[in-house]
Amino acid sequence: MSTAVMFGSLKFSSSPIFDEAQVDVYGSNVWVIEEGDGDPIVYLHGFADVPGLAGDTPPLQQELAKKLHVIALAYPACSKSQEREELDTMEDLIFHYLDVFEALKLKEFHLVGSCLGGWVAAEIAVRYPEKIRSLSLLGATGLFVKGHPIADIFWVAQPEDGLYYNDLRTLLFSAPESKIGNELFPDGRGDLDEELLRYGMFRFASRFGFSPPYLHNRKLRNRLRRYKGPALIIWGENDHLVPQEHAAAYSQELGNAPIEIIAGTGHSVQVEAPDECATRLIKFIGENS
Repeated sequence: MSTAVMFGSLKFSSSPIFDEAQVDVYGSNVWVIEEGDGDPIVYLHGFADVPGLAGDTPPLQQELAKKLHVIALAYPACSKSQEREELDTMEDLIFHYLDVFEALKLKEFHLVGSCLGGWVAAEIAVRYPEKIRSLSLLGATGLFVKGHPIADIFWVAQPEDGLYYNDLRTLLFSAPESKIGNELFPDGRGDLDEELLRYGMFRFASRFGFSPPYLHNRKLRNRLRRYKGPALIIWGENDHLVPQEHAAAYSQELGNAPIEIIAGTGHSVQVEAPDECATRLIKFIGENS
């Protein structure tokens, strides 16, 4: 028989269920999706797996939840999370997440972040390493690596000739003709609700990463030494947004953390190969639980 505990408006269960709710965090609603049973994992999404864009539950979360208890948090202004105009800096965002963790009564957990979520996860880990049981970064932005800048995703966020997203799909997926890429970022005018989900994610990302070179904090690399726990780096073989040199930099500064390269995938490795990512994450997290 399963048991459940209420944390505000969110139910966490010891049985593998799917649940979603808006959690009130000091007057601001945060959209939370939780699924599965086992050790708690906080998952921070990227551009291609905003909750609601790739199904109600992001694909990687579905796979992870077969073995683990996954808690996916939508950023402010993303999915059904309330926008917070006062969040101007990464420091503001970290304090936002501290409030979220407190509201959900999360004291220690495994932290997984993809794309922008990897950057946020790394920033949390270097400030509060005692909370993080393990850190997994998938195609993480966040670093300044001389000679290997992160590409300007904001330039290609608007469709060419008002219709075509070839350049955007090139940055986010293995190729512009990627099947999943065309499903998530189709040419032409898409469904209004999906358009708003995409717009919310780009609007959110621009608050913290719009200054070139994009999506980075020059101070983060030297701070990574503060996190001394287990870490895993997963990267797409054909990541055109964040060069593989960034994977090497994260690995070096995180105690030579192992790097797993997923063949045939691009930046959104968590969407293009959710099964393979989940297999590697479950093994890594299981070894560090």
